Amino acid sequence: MGTAFPATAVTLRYANQGDLKSLDPYTLNETTTNAHLGHVYEGLTKRGRDLSVEPGLAEKWEVSSDGLTWRFFLRKGVKFHNGNPFTADDVVFSANRVRAEGSNFQTRVPSDAEFVKVDDYTVDVKLKRPNPILNYQWDTWYIMDKEWSEANNAAAPTPAAATSPSYSSLNANGTGPFKIESHQPGVKTVFKKNPDWWGKAEHNLDEIVFTPIKSDATRVAALLSGEVDVIEPVPLQDIQRVNSSPNAQVLTGPELRTIFLGFDQTRDELLYSNVKGKNPFKDAKVREAFFKAIDIETIKSRVMRGMSTPSALMIAPELFTYAKDFQRPKYDPDAAKKLLAEAGYPNGLEVGMDCPNDRYVNDEAICQAVVGMLARAGVKVNLLAQPKAQYFGKVLKSGNYQTSFYLLGWTPGTFDSHNVLFDIEGCRDNPNSSRGESNLGNYCNKKHDELSDKILVENDKAKRDQMIKEAFQITTSEYGYIPLHQQSLAWGISKKVKLSQRADNSVLLYWAHKE
Repeated sequence: MGTAFPATAVTLRYANQGDLKSLDPYTLNETTTNAHLGHVYEGLTKRGRDLSVEPGLAEKWEVSSDGLTWRFFLRKGVKFHNGNPFTADDVVFSANRVRAEGSNFQTRVPSDAEFVKVDDYTVDVKLKRPNPILNYQWDTWYIMDKEWSEANNAAAPTPAAATSPSYSSLNANGTGPFKIESHQPGVKTVFKKNPDWWGKAEHNLDEIVFTPIKSDATRVAALLSGEVDVIEPVPLQDIQRVNSSPNAQVLTGPELRTIFLGFDQTRDELLYSNVKGKNPFKDAKVREAFFKAIDIETIKSRVMRGMSTPSALMIAPELFTYAKDFQRPKYDPDAAKKLLAEAGYPNGLEVGMDCPNDRYVNDEAICQAVVGMLARAGVKVNLLAQPKAQYFGKVLKSGNYQTSFYLLGWTPGTFDSHNVLFDIEGCRDNPNSSRGESNLGNYCNKKHDELSDKILVENDKAKRDQMIKEAFQITTSEYGYIPLHQQSLAWGISKKVKLSQRADNSVLLYWAHKE
């Protein structure tokens, strides 16, 4: 039975193209899921509207002179939604849980960092080597209640590939400004204002009702009719129609996410290909051929309707000083055919491709365009486009990286190049390290990894930027990935709603005001 609100109660209805499958905050490192759960759970840090790092469940922190010990002073008087007090025990527990098998957030915390409880409200983090950006992505490392987790058999994280739900995937107990009142995966999730939240509310909502609406037409119709107040994304072809309607508008802006294509470069034989006994993607000529077969300007004009910025790098230009020094290889289908022939595939080849169909702007349409472009170079691509829950369950670590060729999007959680170099481009060959956790195809270059390790501890920005440039030069020269573009943000908002739009595409309704 729902909670009765007074007549003045404010309910905001929100629809997204994708579902909220799991409430376990360590299952899926994906911006939309992290934003949903950021209403309920909190990190030791937060990020503001301008993405600056702010105190969260930690009021302040200090770093020792050698950079090897960080001390976090925890906020006192904070309670989880079930009334349990928040203490250092929960931080130590969460640090172990987030690094456990099945977590998709293992890179949030260095694998060799030791968390030490000093007292109930002080935690020391002891490092083997300095890490000046240790807490840059802790806003989405959400702290869980040790007592609640252990009491409900939820001490271990729920993997994305799990076939049956766990307690923590269907229930939540955070410290945040909203509680989960009900959760029906694929149908509806109801968030209720937490009257006991420690912070000062910057919203006027009593309730948020989230409904996944996969169909673009249905989602837009729901916004225009007033059935929902906020939608994400607005299909590019509907932006003008929404803006000309009397009761809704579109918030647009550049996004920091890079959409890219990746290849399995690790298996001796691809899982999904007609090439047997070898892996064509281990040959840089084949990867270069795929890159040159893709007409990024046609994707921009026809698929993205001009609402994308073609990218030469795996990071948005706003996040790296020397991005302007890199150029995309020119579209050249004849050169692509020639390269394939030189690599031993004069008649082309056949390969399977994995793509989500409800995660990024026009994701399936991008993949279909890529299929057509590669066909002109003699490559037959068998496309498997499916909802993100199934897609991520298949291609991520918990699904044993079951992909040969794929489309993915990535916003660095630290908003720093090191995150891309470590998570996406780092070698996946050390079982004791979280390096390369989201490197689905295991692109690997040891010199690149050595640079990445030096970049992490370098405090001189000029030196650091030069090393970052060198690392990206390695990846681009080897055609390790095919960066496509940064997509544009497009949120549909009722004119009765005021909402801050953040460049990482996190729809955070705890900043919403509804008339």
